[in-house]
Amino acid sequence: MSRSPTLEEIRRAPKVLLHDHLDGGLRPGTVIDLARESGYTGLPTTDEAALRAWFRESADSGSLERYLETFSHTVAVMQTRDALVRVAAECAEDLAADGVVYAEVRYAPEQHISAGLSLEEVIEAVLEGFRAGSQGRDIRVGTLLTAMRHQARSMEIAELAVRYRDVGVAGFDIAGAEAGYPPTRHLGAFEYLQRENAHFTIHAGEGFGLPSIWQAIQWCGADRLGHGVRIIDDIAVGDDGEAKLGRLAAYVRDKRIPLEMCPSSNLQTGVAASIAEHPIGLLRRLNFRVTVNTDNRLMSGTSVSEEFAKLSEAFGYGWEDMQWFTINAMKSAFLPFDERLALINGVIKPGFARLRWQA
Repeated sequence: MSRSPTLEEIRRAPKVLLHDHLDGGLRPGTVIDLARESGYTGLPTTDEAALRAWFRESADSGSLERYLETFSHTVAVMQTRDALVRVAAECAEDLAADGVVYAEVRYAPEQHISAGLSLEEVIEAVLEGFRAGSQGRDIRVGTLLTAMRHQARSMEIAELAVRYRDVGVAGFDIAGAEAGYPPTRHLGAFEYLQRENAHFTIHAGEGFGLPSIWQAIQWCGADRLGHGVRIIDDIAVGDDGEAKLGRLAAYVRDKRIPLEMCPSSNLQTGVAASIAEHPIGLLRRLNFRVTVNTDNRLMSGTSVSEEFAKLSEAFGYGWEDMQWFTINAMKSAFLPFDERLALINGVIKPGFARLRWQA
């Protein structure tokens, strides 16, 4: 059996990222700088290394609600145009440095208006930042506009996603605690997006089980599932290793509905006890449309390359598996078909071929 690729080798692979939160990926030094500039005094520490560790440890609690609390600090320092431009530019730079060639990064505009910015000003600042950070780098970044599922602004955000879709907004998303806030509360927004031929993903099947996934797909018409890890609840594996899929799991696989999986994040929110026990291994074996993502790079102390390295160690994945996950993600991107094809055939396949040849 060939050796597993090293982290440095994986960093050179052309990767695709579909599930990454802008407010969950700040550099700790930037959080400190922006807090100082804005007069925000709520940080637990202004030492960069200590702050990095604090975010990671606070997110390691095993509770989705506690995990979400860490965002109060990052969101607090992302309230001005300059701060948003800087955070988005650095995000593009960091992803490019990790070998990501295409990314869809999501954020909720409504969380960045407490200092007086309009929703439009927030969106335009983030788009400007991504353009600046991508300049001269082998990366393309689209944004997903997120509505918060416990708020009532989803239609407004959906309309903005459509208005800005030709200048860098790739699609729409809803996020936040799942329990008690089913996606059907926002049915009007999803029906509007469908009428406008627009793309959307829904956080479902992370903190809540199969009903959340079923609603996201069958009521709301989601193109992709954010996480979707609890689809495992509809799969029974016998003593002989044979898997029997329930109706919903079979539908998700048959329809090739993409699962935006975030292994390290799921460990922090208590979905799995270890990478080796994460459902991604079984779902990969059963050929679901699985993709590998970071969720929140700061809170999980991770990158796409590090996620792949952990999966490689746990499941023995090599270049073929990584290419499979990457092409799955590129096929599932909210990008025109010809542009997806061009990245698959012109960038991803040649990039992995070079790495296999070098190995």
